[in-house]
Amino acid sequence: MADNEKRTDIPWSSGPSRRTALRGLAATAGGAALAASLGGGTAHATGTADGVRTYVLVHGTHSAAAFWTAIGRELALRGHRVVAVDQPLHGTEKFIPKAYQAQDLRALATEPSPVAALTLDDFERRVTGAVRRAARLSGPVVLVGHSMGGLSVSRVADAVPELLSHICYMAAFCPSRTMPSLMDCASSPEGQHALNPLHQVGDPEKLGVLRLNWRTSDRRELAAFKEMICADRTDAEFLRVLEGMQTDESMTAYADRAVGRATTWGRLPRTYLRFGKDRTVAPQLQDRMIAEADELTPHNRFAVHDFPNAGHLGPPDPTRVTDVLHGLPL
Repeated sequence: MADNEKRTDIPWSSGPSRRTALRGLAATAGGAALAASLGGGTAHATGTADGVRTYVLVHGTHSAAAFWTAIGRELALRGHRVVAVDQPLHGTEKFIPKAYQAQDLRALATEPSPVAALTLDDFERRVTGAVRRAARLSGPVVLVGHSMGGLSVSRVADAVPELLSHICYMAAFCPSRTMPSLMDCASSPEGQHALNPLHQVGDPEKLGVLRLNWRTSDRRELAAFKEMICADRTDAEFLRVLEGMQTDESMTAYADRAVGRATTWGRLPRTYLRFGKDRTVAPQLQDRMIAEADELTPHNRFAVHDFPNAGHLGPPDPTRVTDVLHGLPL
């Protein structure tokens, strides 16, 4: 199937399973903060008479607004306004364990994290706040989420549907009634096709966070990280990605419910950017999430743009994603 070709009637299989999910959640670094290749800008807009829109962009787990730099820049160069959101304790507010800086692995396994207190409500409030401010200036906005950022898209679309003109999931989690949380999605049979990091630091249940050591010197672990999020990128690009990654992500947020309601989320036009070689949010899982969303609102289905050769970070050329975002119907 050619890039950007629309798909319909995507099949899926069902069934829950839960144990390897924790390790796979790191990969949901839909956040894998590629400040070098994808990223955020600054601004606001919707479909105005002059064609200017406002895009609000939401990063994924272990990531930050800087993920959107290249795409945000391309949108801005086309005349749009762009707001890339840092979730609480991410990006400019990022928590960095002292033991991580020192690479004291024993201490890192137990050092407490304020990220553990974060819930999906905190994430939703942050994004809703950005949407409200942008909409006051320019009307309804286009809301886009990558990977874990899809949870915020679903939550915000339920909270303030009147402030949105389109919602877009970029290889993002879109929980459903049978898979109501990110954890449920990741632990589904389809989610099991994702790759997992070889190690996680400490006990996630005790720490309250999934903690990863992106600065590891272990070649096997680095190879696993690269395969998960940067398999189609150079080693130099991969190192730039690692530099932007954050150690901790909230276990509570992973388990919180994020299912859009048919009467709010379900009435908005929506698009899914499907990445066919994603080793983090597996294509099989993307297909199931799309299918279950369409079952909930059969008269308002996803418009699916397929990028069959794209890994988790999307096509190396950001203009290919920007072309789709620029042309979304409002």
